[in-house]
Amino acid sequence: MITHILRISEKVLSYPNSIKLFLAINIMSLVFAMIMQYGFDVYPCILCLWQRVPFGATAVICLLMLLLKTNAKKAYAVFLFCSLMYMGGMGTAIFHTGVERHWWAGTSSCSLLPVKAGSAEDLRQSLLKTVLPPCDEITWDIFGLTIANLNILASLGMAALTAAAALQSSRSAKNTQE
Repeated sequence: MITHILRISEKVLSYPNSIKLFLAINIMSLVFAMIMQYGFDVYPCILCLWQRVPFGATAVICLLMLLLKTNAKKAYAVFLFCSLMYMGGMGTAIFHTGVERHWWAGTSSCSLLPVKAGSAEDLRQSLLKTVLPPCDEITWDIFGLTIANLNILASLGMAALTAAAALQSSRSAKNTQE
């Protein structure tokens, strides 16, 4: 049973399958965030937006890797970099969780809303009327877990997966050299 699971994980995390997997996961994560924001009016604070950066950056990197047909040796370094980005995102999510739970204070620029405007005057009026959500306000949760809490888990999972893919890419690169 365990060897069967290991064989499946080796195939899924092998290069280039892992790139396609990570691209799909990152796009789905960003689409979920956009649906929450624009479909359900769950507007992000600045910390929420910073937590999206590793997912967006990794999606772009994976797309470039597919288009440029990156080899396994280069994929190793890129996956390690992506893993570090996810760990940074997890750190931001942990910080955001602390702000939401009032364990510590947030940043001074801890709010942001999207602006919808057709002209300069519409933009000015929209900016004057904008009510910004603070980072310490929980705008959505499920079973007591906020989006920042869920992002800790998502970032940790993606950091582990990209690190595992890096190791798999390293093995693949060594096997092709021999």
